[in-house]
Order: sequence, then C-alpha cells, then structure tokens
Amino acid sequence: MSNAVVIDSKDNVAVAIEPLEKGMTAEIRFQNGREVSLAMVTDVPIYHKLSIVDIPQDSPIVKYGEHIGLAACNIQAGSHVHVHNVKSHRENLDKA
Repeated sequence: MSNAVVIDSKDNVAVAIEPLEKGMTAEIRFQNGREVSLAMVTDVPIYHKLSIVDIPQDSPIVKYGEHIGLAACNIQAGSHVHVHNVKSHRENLDKA
C-alpha cells in the first residue's frame, strides 16, 4: 500500500500521505500506477515532501510539474524536503 504519491512525471519529490519515519520504507505511487520502494533517511511529516532522487545543490525542486525552489544543499533520496533545504528562486520574467 502506498504511503507517498508523485503527482507529475517531471516531479523529483513525492508527497507523504502518512507520517514517514527514518529507516522505514516508503512505497511511492506514480500517476501511471507504478510503485517504487525507497528507504527513508529522515522523518517526513504527513503532507510534506520527500526527495525521490538525489537532488544536487542549486538544482530545481519540482512538485506538481513546476519548479518550486532550488536545493539549498545536496538532498539525498528519502529525505524531507522543506524550508531547511530549499531556497527561493525567482525566474527572470523580463525575458518573456
């Protein structure tokens, strides 16, 4: 049974649908029905984000198919992704 979901195929984070604890295995369901198991390296509160891949520092965090910020540090797969490791990024809209 899944305990985290990925909303968009471009996402590099999932959303926990129950509290996840360090050391447990997250069962992550993708929009196409595929499920992947991932060992948790940190606790993740319900409805918070977890990294489903290693995200290098300064790389985009992608949720719901949209960039929501940049990794403030290297983020290991199975880690809580929140304000402590995500920094704001404002796109240059003048180029549009």
